[in-house]
Amino acid sequence: MCGRYTIQTTLEELMAMFALDRIGDVHLTPNYNVAPSHAVPAIIEEGGERLLAEFHWGLIPFWAKDTKIGFKMINARAESVFTKPAYKGLAKRRRAIIPADGFYEWQKSENGKQPYRFVLKNGDPFGFAGLWDEWDGPDGPLRSCTIITTKPNKLVKEIHDRMPVMLSPDALDAWLDPHEEDPDRLAKLLVPYDADQMKRYPVSKEVGSVKNTGAALIEEIPLNSK
Repeated sequence: MCGRYTIQTTLEELMAMFALDRIGDVHLTPNYNVAPSHAVPAIIEEGGERLLAEFHWGLIPFWAKDTKIGFKMINARAESVFTKPAYKGLAKRRRAIIPADGFYEWQKSENGKQPYRFVLKNGDPFGFAGLWDEWDGPDGPLRSCTIITTKPNKLVKEIHDRMPVMLSPDALDAWLDPHEEDPDRLAKLLVPYDADQMKRYPVSKEVGSVKNTGAALIEEIPLNSK
C-alpha cells in the first residue's frame, strides 16, 4: 500500500515537469508526512487543460453516503482497477497524477517497524498514478483521490509487498489523455518503477505519527536509532 509520502516541490517545478495549463486553489507548502485525509495537490485533465488542484486523499465516490469511506479507499490495486465496480468508471474517465518526491514504507523487525523513505536517485519529483471523483456533500462539492498500487520492484520488495505506481516520464501524457479509455493500454502504464533509478534509506520512527511533520523526518538515520 501507500499510506504516507512527501512533497516539497515548488509550483514552478510542477509546472515545468507536468506541463500545467492552469493552477487552481492550491496551498502548496512542503509536507514531509502526507497522510490520508490530508488535502493534496493532484493533476487532472479538465476542459482541455491540464489543471493542478487540491484534492482530499481518500476517495469519496459520488455515490457515498458520507466521507468515512475515504479512509478505506486511499489506495486502489492496479490488478483490479479496471474491473472493480468502484473504480472501473473512474479508470476510464477520471484519472489523476499525484505529485510527490518520496514515499515511506515500513519493514517489520524484532525491534518493531522500521520506516524507510524511497526516492529517485536524481532527487527529481515524480507522479503517482491516481483516480479521482467528486462528491456532492452538505458543504458543497468535494474532490477526492486515491493512489494506485502495484507489485513491488526489487528495491521495495525487501521492505513491503506493494508499492505505489510511479508513472515513468513517458507515461504521464498517456495516463492523463482523456481520449484514451482502452484498459489494456492503460494497464501497461501501471507497472513497478525501475528500481535502478531509485534508492531507499532508513528514517526516524517519528514519521509513524501524523502529528510529526518537520523536515527532520526525511533525514537518514543509523538503523540502531529510534
